[in-house]
Amino acid sequence: MIEVKGVTKSFDGKTILHGVDAVFETGKTNLIIGQSGSGKTVLMKSVVGLVRPEQGQILFDGRDLLKMNADQVKNLRKEIGMLFQGSALFDSETVLGNVSFPLRMFTNLSPAEIRDRARFCIERVNLQGADNKYPSEISGGMQKRVAIARAIALNPKYLFCDEPNSGLDPRTSILIDELLSDITHEYNITTIINTHDMNSVLGIGENIIFIKQGYREWVGDMHQIYTTANEALNDFVFANDLFQKVRAYVVENEHK
Repeated sequence: MIEVKGVTKSFDGKTILHGVDAVFETGKTNLIIGQSGSGKTVLMKSVVGLVRPEQGQILFDGRDLLKMNADQVKNLRKEIGMLFQGSALFDSETVLGNVSFPLRMFTNLSPAEIRDRARFCIERVNLQGADNKYPSEISGGMQKRVAIARAIALNPKYLFCDEPNSGLDPRTSILIDELLSDITHEYNITTIINTHDMNSVLGIGENIIFIKQGYREWVGDMHQIYTTANEALNDFVFANDLFQKVRAYVVENEHK
């Protein structure tokens, strides 16, 4: 579990996060949503340690990130997996090489053990037979799955995903959502997903944090979101006509 308590962050005298509180639960898909410029990306960067808040606490199972020394932060990062928006694969490395990279960097495993672990992760994301392919030889959805395999290679306790469905078609996005959800539950990971994808919100949002203008505006799950009275959240999530119809259908049938 990761707890955020009273986190405040400013840039150039402008406050971006105003004393934000949030709990990201273990074994659940925790989503951060909000308009562009709302502060959700700054919140994720604060939690992962890429920016440092002026105030507050960020507790990884009770350990305060903001009070850690350099060695403690280094050790914590071994427990963290990262899935970047653009996959961030190494073009000169094969699929196997990309997934092996964190194992080579952060473990003392033998080459054979690294190969076995990497292949296990590749198979877990359903990419059997792709070991020797390069990123340029596979689709965007396959690249995202390679990035997921790399992110779980070190068996992380915490998994951060920045816009994991960016640039993917709707069907592939659903497959990525399902994969992230399955991995979260299977390995009991604290997964945090920063997303604009409302399909993800309504499909795998077990714990949703809605940020508005740097404040935590709403917390709930994918079921509660249909019946919330929060107007700002409704305007954000159900702006699309299709989602409005889905919401109306769900609300209507809930009372039957």
